[in-house]
Amino acid sequence: MTTLLAVGDLVLDEPDPDSFFEPSRRTLHGGDVVIGHVEVPHSTTTLQTSTDVPAPPADPAALGAVARAGFSVVTLAGNHIADAGPDGVLDTLRHAREHGLATAGAGASLAEARQPAVVRAGNHTVAVLSYNCVGPRESWATSAKPGCAYVHVLTHYELDHASPGGPPNIYTFAEPGSLDAMRQDIAAALERADVVVVGLHKGIGHTPAVLAMYERPLAQAAIDAGAHAVFAHHAHIMRGIEIHRGRPIYHGLGNFVTVTRALNATDDNDSPERRAWARRRVELYGFAPDPDMPYYPFHPESRNTVVASVEVDGGEVRARLLPCRIDDRGRPVPVTRTSGGEEVVAYVRDISRRAGLDTRFDWSGDDIVTITQGEQR
Repeated sequence: MTTLLAVGDLVLDEPDPDSFFEPSRRTLHGGDVVIGHVEVPHSTTTLQTSTDVPAPPADPAALGAVARAGFSVVTLAGNHIADAGPDGVLDTLRHAREHGLATAGAGASLAEARQPAVVRAGNHTVAVLSYNCVGPRESWATSAKPGCAYVHVLTHYELDHASPGGPPNIYTFAEPGSLDAMRQDIAAALERADVVVVGLHKGIGHTPAVLAMYERPLAQAAIDAGAHAVFAHHAHIMRGIEIHRGRPIYHGLGNFVTVTRALNATDDNDSPERRAWARRRVELYGFAPDPDMPYYPFHPESRNTVVASVEVDGGEVRARLLPCRIDDRGRPVPVTRTSGGEEVVAYVRDISRRAGLDTRFDWSGDDIVTITQGEQR
């Protein structure tokens, strides 16, 4: 049997990054393969290429804290990976590998970015693929440009009445050729590995419970192609969980260690784009960060989080979660059923139900929850 653990976004932009993993270190070291999504470049370059809300590169040494916390694989296909240009992408790959972390989802070319991270765990070989589904195009790798692997998601707006300028219906779906490329990658990975999992950087940021139209079909397509599990991230807040054909889709694992002061509206923020975004945050998403946590500029509900746990034993896949709560220092802390875990699980039940997912969550002991398809209780 092989136990896979996965968490959501990692942003390590505060001093002493090891300290933020201290409460979860024992839990993470219990996995045979532990996967996290590195959200920002790790580089000493000062170049910024994003025209949106650029993420400043983090200290490359912080990737050592990720490795020491127990992670073995980091996924890199996300909307910020190329914010520090090609050198930022290549530096992140180099530093991650120097710290013993296998990487997926980014490379010096698109062909490299589409290659899985392949690691050995017990009796299984595990392959991890990673795709950015939210853009921007500038982050995508090409045959000659460093960047990330991606699934191209299209958005179509259509008026439902004869009123130009009125509110549209919004339709989103994966571009067929891009979706086929992901299927091909999964098929190729299954020839190299016993277990294949897919990381998807997807969803609408900072909004509770909502799944865009493309999200379930895309994640289900990965399972249909042979993936044993899908782990998603990007929204910086949890999404629901479903079981498809007996295999789990964690539609959004939310934040794990995500500490940064780059998204504050203070005058000492050196980026006018980030300052402007911070000022618009209330209008866009309806929340303002807790002023007592300047290093955690995220939705208050995002402090509910989990460690996904997937056990693979032969052809059987068992899905679980370990509830966590992000404390006032920005540290994810595992919680038991009697020490706050029930509240976290109730939140996961609720957002799954609101997303129309027929999923059941049952405690198995005091610190782990089993996930099955069927009526919730």
